[in-house]
Parts: sequence; C-alpha cells; structure tokens
Amino acid sequence: MHCHWPPHTRIETARLLLRPPQREDFDGYAELVGDEEAARHIGGHVTRPAAWRKFLQQPGAWAVQGFGMFSVLDNASGEWLGQCGPWRPEGWPGNEVGWSFRRAVWGQGYATEAAVAAMDWAFANLGWQDVIHCIAQENTASQRLAQRLGSTLLRQEAMPPPYEMYRVDVWGQRQAQWEQARHGIAGG
Repeated sequence: MHCHWPPHTRIETARLLLRPPQREDFDGYAELVGDEEAARHIGGHVTRPAAWRKFLQQPGAWAVQGFGMFSVLDNASGEWLGQCGPWRPEGWPGNEVGWSFRRAVWGQGYATEAAVAAMDWAFANLGWQDVIHCIAQENTASQRLAQRLGSTLLRQEAMPPPYEMYRVDVWGQRQAQWEQARHGIAGG
C-alpha cells in the first residue's frame, strides 16, 4: 500500500517529535554517519559530502513512497537526536521499522520511545501486517531494543545488493503481537 502523507506529518511523544527529515536536520545526520562507532552497523561512517547524498534518501522515500524514516528531535530543545521509522527500499527483506541515533544520546531511552511511536504509526497508516528489524549480529544494543519491542529473531539473511556481503539477523513480529504487547513496553 502506498500512502502519500504530507511533509507536515508529526508524531509527538512525551519527550520527542518525529517528523519527515528537513534540511536543518543534516548537521545532526552528518554527525551520526560521520561517527565510526555510531555508524558501524548502518553501513559504516562516511564523509560529510557522502553523508549529504545518503541523507537525501529519506526525504526521497517520503516523496516517492509516502513514508520513510522520521527525524527524531528532542521536544524541548529541537535537537536532532537520530532517525527512526518505516523503511522499505527495493529488494528489502520486509517492512522494516529501523533506528539509528547519535552516540551522544545513547542510553536515554529515546530509541525505544521513538520506535514505539513509529511502529504505532506504521501499523495505523501503511496497512502493514508485520514489521522487521534488520540488525547486525554483533549489535547487541539493537537486539535488546527489538526484544523490548516484543520482536523475536526470525531468521538470518543476506542484505540485498549492493550490500549482499552483509548478513543480518532479521527480528520481527506481526501486528497482532504488537497490539497485545504494546502497552507493557517502557517508553510506550
């Protein structure tokens, strides 16, 4: 199902604002993908010019598919914290809700809070019956988040070209499971 949501789509949680990416988000994004540790499980760190080209993927996804990762901002300060949301490029192994956050904000529960809101939104607006999370086998922090969300390890799979050399654990759950577990999740 392809939805065409306006660029002013907004989700507010207790601490966060999720909205489609905008030009002013780029500095935070460039910091994220320029940080070797923060970017090691999302394709590796890149230079600022390469970050710009990669940054444009999400606004492009919103324009063409009607959905993409949300920019996640601190409600109080407006600081760009990371990105989280639905992602389904050509050849992807399923309907993903993914996340990546700047290292400076790790460990504060932002990813859980954002992922709960993004999964609620994806199920309510995209007609998805299930979601997956493609997680590097050594990324224990994201595995723990997937478990907190109620997802289980479904399979291992090679990523689609040109990333076929990377194998990931595919975590996921069906919408019915989400609806049962959703209110018991911290941050939800």
